[in-house]
Amino acid sequence: MENSKPLILISNDDGYHSKGLAALIDMVGDLGEIIVCAPESARSGFSCAFSATDPLRLKLRRQREGVTVWSCTGTPVDCVKMALENLCGGRRPDMVIGGINHGDNASVNSHYSGTMGVTREGCMKYIPSVAFSICDHSPEADFTPLADYVKSITRHVLQEGLPKGVCLNVNFPVVPDGFKGVKVCRMAFGSWGNETVKCTHPYGYDYYWMTGGYTNDEPDADDTDNWALSHGYVAITPTTIDVTAHEMIGHIKDWNL
Repeated sequence: MENSKPLILISNDDGYHSKGLAALIDMVGDLGEIIVCAPESARSGFSCAFSATDPLRLKLRRQREGVTVWSCTGTPVDCVKMALENLCGGRRPDMVIGGINHGDNASVNSHYSGTMGVTREGCMKYIPSVAFSICDHSPEADFTPLADYVKSITRHVLQEGLPKGVCLNVNFPVVPDGFKGVKVCRMAFGSWGNETVKCTHPYGYDYYWMTGGYTNDEPDADDTDNWALSHGYVAITPTTIDVTAHEMIGHIKDWNL
């Protein structure tokens, strides 16, 4: 008999063992059959990178009715590609979900994010795709307040789909008294500074750590994801794969090159 339950493919950039991924499985587990393919260790900041020169390995980590969890030695995007061709049994997933990420992926962070890499890869395969993240980097972050929102958004996307070339970037603040609501908003313009720390090894050579501090470059704009999160709202940012600056096409044509 053909399986009538939706197939949901899940990955992340924190690794197959992360608390956020386990919480996500519990939140959406009754909405479909779950296949997880996630990195064997943390791959934060890998964006849409894939392994062009390294061989990849898959390992079955655990399995129960309706849920199968695999790890992959590659990047988050590798995990999606590997799962689609090797783990889905010829079925096309009804949805791809990235997360739940430990740490927000709002503003320009979405360009660096491996969680968004998962979601963009699914979107580029014309599969409705969503990324979920929380503004808490702790390995023991509390995901309980997210459950109703994650389940509701997932249900809506499974039922209604998303337009071609559009995925959702969903970020949750950490608030003691509960979320104020949901804001559907644009990505804030922001920037990172002081991004490297120079150290000296005991043997005398210099080495560097990547670090940095983020600045919201438009703090008073109340239609952005940064504003929503800093004011206690869940931020949903519809994100497009097409990066064309359409408004510039006519202008550049006027250059008469």
